[in-house]
Amino acid sequence: MTTRETDILIVGAGFSGLIMAMEARKRGLARIDILEKADDIGGTWRENTYPGVACDVPSHLYSMASHPNPGWSTAYAGGGEIQTYLQRVARDENLYDLCHFGQTLRAARWDGARWQVETNEGQNWSARFLISAIGALHVPNIPMLPGADSFPGPAFHSAQWDHAVELTGKRIAVVGTGASAVQFVPEIAPKAAQVSIFQRTPPYVLPRPDGPIAPWVRRLYARLPLLPRIRRALIYAVFEFRHAVFRGKPRAVDFAMRMWQKALTDAIPDPEEQARLTPPYRIGCKRILSSNDWYPTLARDNVQVIPHGVARIEGDTLIAADGTRVHADVLIWGTGFHVTDAAERLDITGPDGLTIREAWSDGMSAHLGTSVAGFPNFFVLLGPHTGLGHNSVVLMIEAQVEHIGRLLDAMQKRHLTTISPKPQAQAAFEAEMQERLTDSVWQSGGCSSWYQDSSGRNTTLWPGTVGEYRKRMAGAGIEQYLTSPPSHS
Repeated sequence: MTTRETDILIVGAGFSGLIMAMEARKRGLARIDILEKADDIGGTWRENTYPGVACDVPSHLYSMASHPNPGWSTAYAGGGEIQTYLQRVARDENLYDLCHFGQTLRAARWDGARWQVETNEGQNWSARFLISAIGALHVPNIPMLPGADSFPGPAFHSAQWDHAVELTGKRIAVVGTGASAVQFVPEIAPKAAQVSIFQRTPPYVLPRPDGPIAPWVRRLYARLPLLPRIRRALIYAVFEFRHAVFRGKPRAVDFAMRMWQKALTDAIPDPEEQARLTPPYRIGCKRILSSNDWYPTLARDNVQVIPHGVARIEGDTLIAADGTRVHADVLIWGTGFHVTDAAERLDITGPDGLTIREAWSDGMSAHLGTSVAGFPNFFVLLGPHTGLGHNSVVLMIEAQVEHIGRLLDAMQKRHLTTISPKPQAQAAFEAEMQERLTDSVWQSGGCSSWYQDSSGRNTTLWPGTVGEYRKRMAGAGIEQYLTSPPSHS
């Protein structure tokens, strides 16, 4: 079977993969290829098509610095508009030419000089560099509940929305109250006969300054490109300030709590219902959600919140942990994604047979969230400790990609063949992360969340500001890496 050769093989064609491909081209790599399991680019924004899907970061900040979009139609873009934006960038930059669609990574093995890669669909690749740009929010996490298979009606996860199912006049059970549910429930409630929401733990849901961007403003942005850049910078500064909430700064926490309390009490006058919707943990411990219509939707006559998880399912009846029984025609899982157990789905083997699964047996770990000790010429975008609770992850991707680009430049200048982080550098970074996270709201705020792995370690979040991470990445040089042949300095 033919083995295709390339300089850099990128797995995934979402934000991370596309930004990496442009950086690699800028750094002079001649052969760049992208493997994508689906039939189009877009990642999270191709996968998630549920009603109301949108970003919880303002549009002008949730876009590439190199490709500003003056034409965003709303302050917070919907998923379809973000997908269209990514398609346009890919077309303008001829990135579609680099993509191999319908190709799912099966296994990658280091042969001593290059990465030998197989796909489930039968392609073989040999690559000098391997980049994981698979992202986190794409593998649905559906709980294994007793009797789930007995549900007779349509049942689907929010990320696998079945648009053929008619919801008008139906009794709908929604399991989960995370970011996706907060967006799709307000969209489906007006047409449903009844929506019953199973809530294990209530989230903090804050209002946001959303709304359409007037056509004349968009025309102005197109004519004066400096203006959307100024808007982006201002939004960035405001969102960086939000980090003070997670650091527990009293004024910031009080401000956020007042916003939340007002949103709740304005929509829900009943004190008992307010109590059911009040989180039993500090704000910021779980992901803070944003919506202007979540609480008003919960106040509707045809919407009820069951303040318990589902214990089991018997036919068309969902039975909550407290025994509450709910009959439903349609079951929608709003239960999020597999995030911290990503290693279980990666078949990547480095030198001496070391697998990524073995390397991460005590939890995910990567130097600067970007490269893994013992795995030469392998980089991870949005890896461990690059997630955010307060700002745009696109900024994190750009910082990572620029760092990788500088390393590629340094390798070229010094005629180096391989690079991987020094184990002691990675260990020091991980120790610093755990030390900084231990007393953080995410670990000590009284909740458990998808930020944590099965042992309770937070392997997902960056504890600082985006500005700190960007500065850190800009200052990190090749001295933190093992290279071969060794550089003679």
